[in-house]
Amino acid sequence: MTKNVLEIFGMHKSFGGLKVIDDVSFNVSHGSRTALIGPNGAGKTTVFNLLTGVYPIDAGIITVDGQDITHVLPKDRVTVGMSRSFQNIRLMPHLSTVENVILGQHARARKFSSLMFPLGLLPKNDWRLSAEEALDKAGISTYPGEIVANLPYGVQKRIEVVRALVSQPKLLLLDEPAAGLNEVETNQLQELLEQVSDQGVTILVVEHDMQFVRNLCDHIVVLNFGRKIFEGTPEAVHQDPAVLEAYLGTDDEVSEAPHAS
Repeated sequence: MTKNVLEIFGMHKSFGGLKVIDDVSFNVSHGSRTALIGPNGAGKTTVFNLLTGVYPIDAGIITVDGQDITHVLPKDRVTVGMSRSFQNIRLMPHLSTVENVILGQHARARKFSSLMFPLGLLPKNDWRLSAEEALDKAGISTYPGEIVANLPYGVQKRIEVVRALVSQPKLLLLDEPAAGLNEVETNQLQELLEQVSDQGVTILVVEHDMQFVRNLCDHIVVLNFGRKIFEGTPEAVHQDPAVLEAYLGTDDEVSEAPHAS
């Protein structure tokens, strides 16, 4: 096992004439809780989209546990140990909690009959039992049969994390998981992610809530205009002049423009 679960070398990405990621390099060590922060339009979500193959990389190298995944198909990046959530909840609103979690196990399907499990055609199967166990560990066992659309927003956020976890990732990418949550919901999410981390899953999180970042993360990477301007501890980030300047007037911003983030 390498020291780092994720290594990014010289990442570049442009859309037309707009350079949105400019020579970004950083590592995420095994077992760490790393935050990727910066003002709106800094390139944070674009980095996630490059890591997961939503966008092809223009230049650079991405490795997971020493394996080069730079040109691996998006659907195959789950199998090498990467899973993610999104800024906007992408659960299936008409399905139950447990059915949504079962859908997160699709990457482990190896035969056609397995695809029946999420449909409930085989009510007693390993996938359903595993999903129920994952929900129970996350403290969401109260809602297994509830239709997701009827649940509180904070519960839906945690369900999305559980769905990402059932693919058994080495690296969990979370895109603004605390956005829109109240204080109680944020604390519940933090407790869940601490449990996830204690189980050996490495976390890389994009987040604007700096209190949440300080409480959860042990390492921070800061982007501004597509370039890395800082990397270090949560304590040091508040002393860096470039970071302080980049964040002036951005404390209340909680989302990024889809085309520029």
